[in-house]
Amino acid sequence: MVAVTACAVALTGAQAAHASPSKSDLTKQIDQQSKQLEVVVEAYNAMNINLQKTQSDLTKLEASLAPAKAALQTASAQVTTIASTAYVQGRVGPMSALLDGNSGDLMAKMGFLDQIQQSNQRDIDNFTTTTQTFAQRQSELKSTQQKQAAQLAEIKARKTKIENAIKDLRAKRTQAYGSPSQAGHSYSGTIPSVSGDAGVAVRYAFNAIGSSYVFGADGPNSYDCSGLVMAAWKSAGHSLPHNAAAQWGQVAHISRGDLKAGDLVFYNSLAHVGIYVGNNKIIDAPREGEPVDERSINRGMPIYGYGRVT
Repeated sequence: MVAVTACAVALTGAQAAHASPSKSDLTKQIDQQSKQLEVVVEAYNAMNINLQKTQSDLTKLEASLAPAKAALQTASAQVTTIASTAYVQGRVGPMSALLDGNSGDLMAKMGFLDQIQQSNQRDIDNFTTTTQTFAQRQSELKSTQQKQAAQLAEIKARKTKIENAIKDLRAKRTQAYGSPSQAGHSYSGTIPSVSGDAGVAVRYAFNAIGSSYVFGADGPNSYDCSGLVMAAWKSAGHSLPHNAAAQWGQVAHISRGDLKAGDLVFYNSLAHVGIYVGNNKIIDAPREGEPVDERSINRGMPIYGYGRVT
């Protein structure tokens, strides 16, 4: 009897260990993983900004290398001519000028020789400088190419990590809610009238409501949080980077009491950003599986600060 009871307890424990998590447990897991994923996504966006800078540097270096090489070839030819002349004629100094010809031409000859020496020195100095410049740019180009290769490899690895995390999240959302993503609906209410560039950005944000969340996207049909902010303000003629932390570094910092429609609200240690639209509401691209929508400024995430695009 004791053996049977022990067996029953063991079986019950094994069943409990393999029981599916409850909807409540899944929701907690989804929330936790979504917050972690957002940090990774914004880090991915920052890496893309760095890669763009590296690619720009690479383009400039490649463009500068051709004229630097041409200058080096010209300087090399000048130095080769100096060396050949010195070899054929021998070194000509002021004493040979004294011994050659009429002493009445002495001052003129010394001045002429001095000019030749100065001209030669300028050519030699130019050769040295252009050689150093060309070598430095070659070295910078090689270093930048290596940096670009490393960034591309890191971005590829990070993208794979994000895609795997999204796959896991979608499976959990399907298990918890019956679908991997929440359906989005376009905004049908009245868009508040806001003057100036802020009004253009706010109108863009309202029109983006219902769009899906896609990491690294900046429209027109899908966005991540910083991608939406970038696209909204781009429509108003302002250039912002595709990264919440970089956007924070570019805007004027204001207090909550100074908030106006069009200002930015930053959350979660700069891992998230939304657009303030008035009445204590923001519009943001929230996270994987949830569409762009209007929601309370107090969205269950610690607020980091407030910014104004100027």
